[in-house]
Amino acid sequence: MDKILIVDDDVTFSRILETFLSRKGYVTEAYQGIRQAQQSLEKKKYDLFLLDYRLPDGTGLDMLDRIRSMGLRTPAIIMTSFSDIRTAVNAIRSGAFDYITKPVNHEELLMLIQQAIESGRVSHDDAPESGEIGSYVEGSGVVSQKLHHEIKLIAPTDMSVIIQGESGTGKEYVARLIHSLSRRRDQPFVAVDCGTLSADLAGSELFGHVRGAFTGALHNKTGTFELAHGGTLFLDEIGNLTYDVQVKLLRALQERLIQPLGSNKTIRIDVRILAATNDDLSTAVSNGKFREDLYHRINEYKLSVPPLRNREEDMEAFVRHFIMTSNASFDKHVKKLSPEVMSLFKKYDWPGNIRELKNIVKRLVLLAEGETAGISGLPEEMLSLTPRTPTPAYDLKAAQEETEKALIERTLREVRYNKSKAAKLLNIDRSTLYLKMEKYGIRG
Repeated sequence: MDKILIVDDDVTFSRILETFLSRKGYVTEAYQGIRQAQQSLEKKKYDLFLLDYRLPDGTGLDMLDRIRSMGLRTPAIIMTSFSDIRTAVNAIRSGAFDYITKPVNHEELLMLIQQAIESGRVSHDDAPESGEIGSYVEGSGVVSQKLHHEIKLIAPTDMSVIIQGESGTGKEYVARLIHSLSRRRDQPFVAVDCGTLSADLAGSELFGHVRGAFTGALHNKTGTFELAHGGTLFLDEIGNLTYDVQVKLLRALQERLIQPLGSNKTIRIDVRILAATNDDLSTAVSNGKFREDLYHRINEYKLSVPPLRNREEDMEAFVRHFIMTSNASFDKHVKKLSPEVMSLFKKYDWPGNIRELKNIVKRLVLLAEGETAGISGLPEEMLSLTPRTPTPAYDLKAAQEETEKALIERTLREVRYNKSKAAKLLNIDRSTLYLKMEKYGIRG
């Protein structure tokens, strides 16, 4: 039976979760803080981690960092409130499998747990393309068409490409599409999440090792460079690699040779490098966090994947696709989302991009009782974003407050909730902005 470690300081919630999961055939252990959980980690093995974001002695991301520093690749799901959704997006960047918002829908969580545990059993070389969270539909909007035009131009070449975009925009999908349209399409596509690699294990993961190379190296290991020979190696979150590993990576790319850890032999490799990043690597170069020579080596072409908020023309196509895949998962027959839901979708800023849209549509389909998924299936906190009943025209003060609230909300979304920028645009100071946000119940 699969074993799940739960880390959450809400004892009642943990017990409810343990009872539910035990009925579904899982073995669970629950701890209220990072310190207790880490002590258990040193003695036992788990198939999945369920981590609350807010913990008494840190955050779920702190726990995730400790897990990765121990060399564990076990999948983790972050549990968070809707107001912390931007933090949840950062969790994905830090190597979490996915996130789920509280209050947790048990059936939604069960589906996510099954997917996460299955992903943990799949090795890099046989990972299914269906596991991608990317932009499954090409899209007919101007922005999407520009992106796919560039993809079709660059794919047949052997140029190294940096794929830049926010978390959840579908960078791995873009990488897979480039590979599928290249001359290497019949050779391996190997993806490496550099965000989950500890400094100690990154060299082994990329270049392999021989038995006895270090403590715990009981068998020879083939590195991802060798696995991708003849094909494409996708380095996701490449900016997270340590300086020492960057040096070895540059040497491998320049000489097309790798040397497994502990070996005195070199192996010739032929791979195309596609690298993805959430951040601007040129800034990391300026800050001394990324080698300039490596940056120029992999930056033969740069693709920018647009955020979902800039792809409104494609929203309906994405929604149709996610309804179709969700129907297949849940054996449902939902045909569409209600006009109210679609209207809200077009106003929302989608900090988690397409990954977040996919999760929300899954939830709506799961909870739908007929052929149309209604607004009642949205998370409670998201419902607060729905338009309220118009203020009576004769209530001038209330009308002014509604207008002020709407302006503040719109400005905050436009500046991605940067309070300093919002206050400057609104021509008020930060303290006034905070007071008004508290007055109107605006989160961010």
